[in-house]
Amino acid sequence: MSLLELAGQNMAKLKSNSYPGRGIVLGQSPDGKTMIQIYWIMGRSANSRNRIFEAEGDSIKTKAFDESKVEDPSLIIYYPVRVFNHAHIVTNGDQTDTIYTHLAEGGTFETALNSRTFEPDAPNYTPRISGLIDLDNSQVAYQMAILKAMEGNPAGCQRNYYNYETAIPGIGHCIHTYENDGNPLPSFRGEPYPVQLFDTLEENARIYWEHLNEENRIALMVKMIDPVSRTSRQLILNKHLGD
Repeated sequence: MSLLELAGQNMAKLKSNSYPGRGIVLGQSPDGKTMIQIYWIMGRSANSRNRIFEAEGDSIKTKAFDESKVEDPSLIIYYPVRVFNHAHIVTNGDQTDTIYTHLAEGGTFETALNSRTFEPDAPNYTPRISGLIDLDNSQVAYQMAILKAMEGNPAGCQRNYYNYETAIPGIGHCIHTYENDGNPLPSFRGEPYPVQLFDTLEENARIYWEHLNEENRIALMVKMIDPVSRTSRQLILNKHLGD
């Protein structure tokens, strides 16, 4: 089986997964001209579903759609996307700010995440997933990480880091918080898996939006980064805004 065929099979698995939770995809467009970041959020509770993505310069923040219905903002309101110099950060929580601060102080992706752990939302202990595309780092095309409770036991944190030295045209790697739906929600298992990527913002946004469970999907963003001009463009879809 070719890598592209495997990526296609994984896309079908994602589409059949009713609740992968929050997810990150990093990789390269088929034409090899741009690097791509995709991030989505899903929700089961009213509090989790009461969110939209909003652009703020180079950053993206989560925001309550209806402020009057916010129950607990601590784990649902954050910046999933920030940029430090030419380092494009994407995460599923406030560790975005931790990575940004560490990079600004001369630290690394790993040192930043070594200072954090999984989310304190017992009994799920939601993993923290993170990704980085740093155009100034010639040693690696992109990096990903997951911090999770060891086999569901909050007494210890399992930290897995993945460095991809070379991007493959048309291929991304996908990681998400949950393996599937459940009570409690089972954490993602294994390594980030290969998925397909496409040449335009619109195509990536449409296809990944359609591959997320219609009832549980909340918002999605796609960013395309040109490593030559070092410019980027992004597209946001929000369920509450009719996207």
